[in-house]
Amino acid sequence: MNFKFAHNNINVLDLKKSIDFYKEAFGLTEIRRKETDNFILSYLSDGQGCHELELTWLKNRKEKYNLGDNETHLAFSVDNFKAAHELHKRMNCICYENKDMGIYFISDPDGYWSEIIPANK
Repeated sequence: MNFKFAHNNINVLDLKKSIDFYKEAFGLTEIRRKETDNFILSYLSDGQGCHELELTWLKNRKEKYNLGDNETHLAFSVDNFKAAHELHKRMNCICYENKDMGIYFISDPDGYWSEIIPANK
C-alpha cells in the first residue's frame, strides 16, 4: 500500500476573494472545480507538484468558521524569502513573525494561517 498527499481542504466564506488571495500570495491557480446546488469545490495548484489546496464554499453559509485556536496551518517554502516577505507586507497579511527561526505567518481572508519558510530550511 502506498499513500501520498492529494490535497488539504479549507472552508471559505467568499470563494472569489479566497481564490484571488491565494493567487496573489502564492501564485496558486484554480485547476478544476466541482459545483453542486449546495457548494462549490475549487482546487488550487502551484503548478509544480501534485499537492492541491481545496477551497470549499458552502452557498448558504453566512457566519464565520470557528477556527478554534488556529494551531493548524499550511506551509509554503519560497526561493526568495525577502521578496515574499515584502509582497506579504504590502498585502498587509503578515500576522506573526519569528525572526529567530527565520519564518513568518500570513493570514488569509477567513483567518487561516500559512507559514512561510525559506526554501533552504
